[in-house]
Amino acid sequence: MPSRKLSPLVRYCETVKSLYYNKVLTSTEISEQTGKSIPYTIKVLNELIKEGYVVEKGYADSRGGRKPINYSLVANTHYILSVAMDQFSAQVVVVDMNNKFVTEIGEYEFDIYKLTANTFLSYLKAYLEGMTISRDDLIGIVVTMPGFVDTDNGINHSFLALPDQTLVDFLQENLSLPVFLDNNSTAIALGEQKFGVASHEKNVMVLNLGWGIGLGMIVDDTIFRGNNGFAGEFSHIPLFQNGKLCTCGKRGCLETEASLIAITANAKKGIAEGQITSLSRYKEINADDIIAEAVKGDLFSVKLISEAAYHVGQGLAILIHLMNPGAVVLSGKGSVVGNLWMAPIQQAINEHCIPRLTKLTEFFVSDLNTKAQLIGGAALMVENFGKKLEKKMTTMKELTV
Repeated sequence: MPSRKLSPLVRYCETVKSLYYNKVLTSTEISEQTGKSIPYTIKVLNELIKEGYVVEKGYADSRGGRKPINYSLVANTHYILSVAMDQFSAQVVVVDMNNKFVTEIGEYEFDIYKLTANTFLSYLKAYLEGMTISRDDLIGIVVTMPGFVDTDNGINHSFLALPDQTLVDFLQENLSLPVFLDNNSTAIALGEQKFGVASHEKNVMVLNLGWGIGLGMIVDDTIFRGNNGFAGEFSHIPLFQNGKLCTCGKRGCLETEASLIAITANAKKGIAEGQITSLSRYKEINADDIIAEAVKGDLFSVKLISEAAYHVGQGLAILIHLMNPGAVVLSGKGSVVGNLWMAPIQQAINEHCIPRLTKLTEFFVSDLNTKAQLIGGAALMVENFGKKLEKKMTTMKELTV
């Protein structure tokens, strides 16, 4: 368990969140964001300074009168271990209280459909043992992954099932650290909305262009999970009569034509049929190869991504009619070639969307790219500062007594 007391993260979680997301703020700005009075805010800041969590950062600009003091979190009071999983790999990194990566990103490859909880645990143990940060300084671990994730109960109904306990309980028991579990696309959406190109928007739809096509939703400045926490299954909109079997067990889902899995399958099919492309020199093609060759200008690779992007645009047209978002962000693994996605998506939107709605929605390509999930995972830990973290730590202490 962390050696330094975590009580300020519980008692003053709203102030800590404001500073984490904004880096530097004045007491007036914190007061406005938290809805607390300025005298109360100053009292909280003084206590946080006394306990070593906050530091004064000079003076802010003033239009007249006395310049207000800027405040910032002290970076090294605690750290968060962010674990970002997709279907075939995981990235792991330690993040400080100023949202900076302070260790090298660890990478592990696997097939999530075959991955066991014990093997996953071994990856985390290996990373914890090899990191330079003291384990005692970790607040906890956030695991973000695909699947139907029950965040409240710490269960992924799709992957890493255990016979007699939840995944979160299993990890906490074996790592002796608080663990939070969430969906990968939700993490990406939060990362983009707090630190990315959509930070000025309160209603944002964030596409996770990965092996599937995930969707994270921010509605009225809050993560939208739906009634049971499973909202955002954009990949499985039934758009096609193609007979192709999807990973969900149904046929004709958007994922069967527009995901990186589908793009890779189409690439292999094209090469087998004699397509001229620089991809033909690869022994085994994967999505990274297609993305790399598309960036270099390989016409077949560009065509594969463009066709998939048009289908994504068809799905987005439905989403825009339903949600009327202020912004749509292309993020995740595939966003590295975001500009190649944008034109076909825009074409599909123009063909299938009511013009008045499209004029009210901005489109962005992520500038966080493959780091969005790690950044968003750490932010999800910050979202749990307060009673959720306190409850988890109390439960863990009771188990060790």
